[in-house]
Amino acid sequence: MSVHRILMCVLKEGARIVGIGIAAGAAGGYAFASIAGSIIKEVQVPGALPLLGAASVLAAAGVLASLMPAARASRVDVLQALRSE
Repeated sequence: MSVHRILMCVLKEGARIVGIGIAAGAAGGYAFASIAGSIIKEVQVPGALPLLGAASVLAAAGVLASLMPAARASRVDVLQALRSE
């Protein structure tokens, strides 16, 4: 496996985990805001723009956080790693 391919595999996995987390967090937050808005009249459900802004910041942070493990995984020789297990 080439270095580029290993980097892409690790980054794709990190992006998948971040995407699932963002989707679950957005759905949960929207549901919570809707329930709180029905109980407390001063609470308003946020629009799409704050939600998209927060999602993009979290996605960028998640991808940046997966860069270090990706770089570390690309430096390891694949055959040596398989032999050690």
